[in-house]
Amino acid sequence: MKYKQWPKRDPIKNYFQLPNEIFLLGLSPGALAVYSYLLCCENRNTYQCWPSYRTIGRAVKMSANTVRKYVCELEERQLISTESTTVTTRDGLKRNGSLLYTIRPIQLALDQFYEQQLAQMDAVAERQRVAQVLALRSDKCDSA
Repeated sequence: MKYKQWPKRDPIKNYFQLPNEIFLLGLSPGALAVYSYLLCCENRNTYQCWPSYRTIGRAVKMSANTVRKYVCELEERQLISTESTTVTTRDGLKRNGSLLYTIRPIQLALDQFYEQQLAQMDAVAERQRVAQVLALRSDKCDSA
């Protein structure tokens, strides 16, 4: 029997792909871990999943509060969107359920990231311009 170093993988079931562009966004390691787990559990047709904070935390070895913090970071970066869900108990009572996560296209997050960087560069350029104007004024006042 011939030994196979790498087992043959079913392209749909055994792994998921992480976009290369995710590393351009400067995410924290925790946010990257949470995002990776959400990609792992998402439905490939609807781009949605609904694990609880506790489930995500068990998978990535974090507390539920830490997961919540990283989910907020991912929402701010527009990598995911979340919706609240409700669950009806056996008694007929409605309770809060897990969040419904929708994985958004990476291009939207990249566009927002680049717009923020351009805005920061514009702000720095404006500060430099104002500093130069103030320096010229103070030079004129000193020479007069």
